[in-house]
Amino acid sequence: MFKLQNETELTFKGCTTCTTLNCVKHEYYGKTLKKTSDLKSNACVPSAKPVPAYVRKVIAEIHPDVVANCSHLSLSNRHFLLDEGPSPSTQPCPDRTACDVFVLQLEVARKYIDYHTQRFGYKKPNVNFVQGYIEALAEAGLEEKSYDIIISNCVVNLSPDKASVLREAYRVLKDGGELYFSDVYSDARIPEDLKANKVLWGECLSGALWWEDLMRLAEEVGFCKPRLVTASIITVGNKELEKLLGDYKFVSATYRLFKIPKGSEKKSCLVMYNGEITGLEESFEFDAQYNFKVDKEMEVDDDVASILSSSRFSGEFTFQHQHSGLKTSSSGGCWDKPKVMSVNPFELVQQLGSASVTPSTGGCCGDQQACCQ
Repeated sequence: MFKLQNETELTFKGCTTCTTLNCVKHEYYGKTLKKTSDLKSNACVPSAKPVPAYVRKVIAEIHPDVVANCSHLSLSNRHFLLDEGPSPSTQPCPDRTACDVFVLQLEVARKYIDYHTQRFGYKKPNVNFVQGYIEALAEAGLEEKSYDIIISNCVVNLSPDKASVLREAYRVLKDGGELYFSDVYSDARIPEDLKANKVLWGECLSGALWWEDLMRLAEEVGFCKPRLVTASIITVGNKELEKLLGDYKFVSATYRLFKIPKGSEKKSCLVMYNGEITGLEESFEFDAQYNFKVDKEMEVDDDVASILSSSRFSGEFTFQHQHSGLKTSSSGGCWDKPKVMSVNPFELVQQLGSASVTPSTGGCCGDQQACCQ
């Protein structure tokens, strides 16, 4: 593992644009922004969505210095968190690797490794903090097909090379692995003159990817079609920046990207959720379309069927392939059907704000009340 003496030593060979924009990122987050009130827009302000009780319980155990450092500019997730998944050995919990480019963030995290190891009841540390760019995970020592899941929050937009970010994520994920991430997206491609604006870039606005480019890049890299989980409109809240941005609109959206093994069978089927995921004992909201209720069969399309059967979720479901002419599930009742939701995050915001969402046709009947008594 390499050790950097300062933030600016790590650069991309032969890529002037990447190096320049990353220097902008270092300057903005390392020097310009010292506290949340230094932000010039609403783009980086965390969501007001309630944190689940089981997550709040874990946060309460984190050392106050780490919480303070993470609360600073909401940078707690401005890195990739990579999870190796359960181990067949005696390791009580999966190993995790956090990749961040900022030295100070890593120093605080490393300082309290022993504290948290003891606090959470582990005999040895199960987390490793490495310095590096998410566009070059190999240079940070992250090996191919090593991780089950990557979690990221509002950091991909700060990368000057989104395609490399996705390629590296795909490379280090195991077959069936997932990139689960929230980020800022635009309703059109952002021009170069706006990307060159240091404030707009640092505020997570001009670096935003056009949502249609995400769909294209993900499939070019090898991921299955991105699954849109949720979305909310971002308001800039700064007249000067709004004037520069003109008619461009932005949204915060969460996607799931899965690395499905090549040659996997894709066939729609019925699935039943067993309710064994911690905190999701009654239902599992997989994405905007699918909300699986415990012990209730649901029809899934070929993509979702492949994802569920090939990923870490395979043990959370039972699968039943449909046959021609099948009218009811094996349990004798009607199965649930997915909602009809847009893949466009801007349209999804409008749908989520609607009083009702129409379920798709198909399954045992068009109107569930007609046969599900």
